[in-house]
Amino acid sequence: MNILTGIQASGKLHIGNYFGSIKPLLDMQESLKPQDELFAFIASYHSLTTLKNKDELKSNITNIAAAFISFGLDVDRVHFYKQNDVKQCLELYWILQTLTPVGLLQRAHSYKDKVAKNIIANNGLFSYPVLMASDILLYDGEYIPVGKDQIQHIEMARDIAQSFNNTYGNGSDILMLPNAKINENTQTIKGTDGEKMSKSYGNTIDIFASEKTIKKQIMSIKTDSKELGEPKDWQGCNIYDIYALFASDEELSVMQDRYKSAKEGYGHFKLTLLDKILTYFAPHREKFDELTNTKAGMDYLQDMLNEGAKKASQKAEAKMQIVREAVGL
Repeated sequence: MNILTGIQASGKLHIGNYFGSIKPLLDMQESLKPQDELFAFIASYHSLTTLKNKDELKSNITNIAAAFISFGLDVDRVHFYKQNDVKQCLELYWILQTLTPVGLLQRAHSYKDKVAKNIIANNGLFSYPVLMASDILLYDGEYIPVGKDQIQHIEMARDIAQSFNNTYGNGSDILMLPNAKINENTQTIKGTDGEKMSKSYGNTIDIFASEKTIKKQIMSIKTDSKELGEPKDWQGCNIYDIYALFASDEELSVMQDRYKSAKEGYGHFKLTLLDKILTYFAPHREKFDELTNTKAGMDYLQDMLNEGAKKASQKAEAKMQIVREAVGL
């Protein structure tokens, strides 16, 4: 079984990335069977749809690599690489483009949502699902861990793969049809405004930012207007929902009592959340600093990504030889 997941390098890593992508990946890493292969990549090409600053992109790529290692990614068990280091990805992307109806892309919920939020639309953003399909189909990705908002993209990848097989397969399935693997516990991580946490929406709580920055982000969490002295409803509260990602059942029970007591305001709850987040990520932040602020750490990251790209490229090339033969190239 092949499993594939990617993370964009368009911004700083936040807790939505951790609970939505990184932690599920690490959990899968521990449950791999000998015959399973797990591919994890930094989606550098995808990031270009929104990020236009080369220095920021380079920094983000380094930081993502350092973050995965600091959280315990085992590169001996996982194929970890940069998307742009595997050139076959764009080759397959173009071939798939010639089989993808414009109408299919126009129906993409993610694209329409970003346009509605005034994010500048470009062809890269429009054809994002095709590049995502290439990422998956290049490695015969069978199970793709995604949130519910990404299910449609997996369905589109299936449609594109089926179109290729119908056109060039001559009765066989050259491209494997992928399946979405949904983690029901981490479908959507709330941002500071109550919407899905996303770099594009500017509502994140960063993992490796300074304590001052993280505190500022947490203190900006939107709440209702209830003041000190009024009981507060923990259900549906953005502070509580984010706190619940980190807290034990006992800690959640205590927090619920604090909400009901009317003795504290939302500022108190935000400070509790701040302390919880800093404590939770403390060892990872230390390892991250070691990797990004020392020459030895930076050299290790570069060597590790180079080795990952070499292994991924070998597998990608084997697949592309079959695809080229099928289409007549």
